[in-house]
Amino acid sequence: MLRSKKNIILQGAPGVGKTFVAKRLAYSMMGAKDRDRVMMVQFHQSYSYEDFIEGFRPSASGFDLIKGSFYTFCKKAQDDTDNDYFFIVDEINRGNLSKIFGELFMLIENDKRGPNNKLQLLYSRERFYVPSNVYLIGMMNTADRSLAMLDYALRRRFAFFDLRPGFDSKGFIAYRDSLGNPKLNNLLACTVKLNAAISDDDTLGDGFCIGHSYFCGMKAADVTDAKLSAIVEYELAPMLREYWFDEPSKVREWTDALRKSIK
Repeated sequence: MLRSKKNIILQGAPGVGKTFVAKRLAYSMMGAKDRDRVMMVQFHQSYSYEDFIEGFRPSASGFDLIKGSFYTFCKKAQDDTDNDYFFIVDEINRGNLSKIFGELFMLIENDKRGPNNKLQLLYSRERFYVPSNVYLIGMMNTADRSLAMLDYALRRRFAFFDLRPGFDSKGFIAYRDSLGNPKLNNLLACTVKLNAAISDDDTLGDGFCIGHSYFCGMKAADVTDAKLSAIVEYELAPMLREYWFDEPSKVREWTDALRKSIK
């Protein structure tokens, strides 16, 4: 999908491994773990065209024209057309995308790449293009109610891929079994049931399910009662309070179920 579209957004609930997958997707496509050909930025409400492409910044002598992250990355890719380059944007839906991309909204399209589709940049007046060996990977949290939906102009330029919790994947099952902790297994089983309830809830749905990465990165010695309790009390329970802020009885029901699973 990324090969043909050039731009993709990995979307999913917290903890489904969007960042992990984005980097591994890039390394897989380039056939090597070359960090020099991968760049990651995170959008936020203050991120702007000046940060992304170019803009004037204060200096000791006044204002200097400073090139942004995507501009410099594209120039680097233009000088190395034999290799693929991957620009990863975390929290892509947190920024003002029309403001950030500016005239590059058109240039990132898969059929508008290359020197035959140059556009003049806002500040430098340079005629600029996005090379065909640059791929954009965005990441989007589907469980954040505070974020506006993406506009149709952006959706047309990106393919979208849903990432779901991987509790039943071969890799996670092998990881779980290697830890050999019955209490962790009970907590995971309870979390799977909780995800089913979240999916069936008309006010939530699949995009709010709890991801597997909350339980990753542990060794057998790390899986203590205190560690499991901390996951429940300080990571999962607060999320449930946010999800069901208007249904405290449901929060209590599932928080108690999670607590009992590790007793």
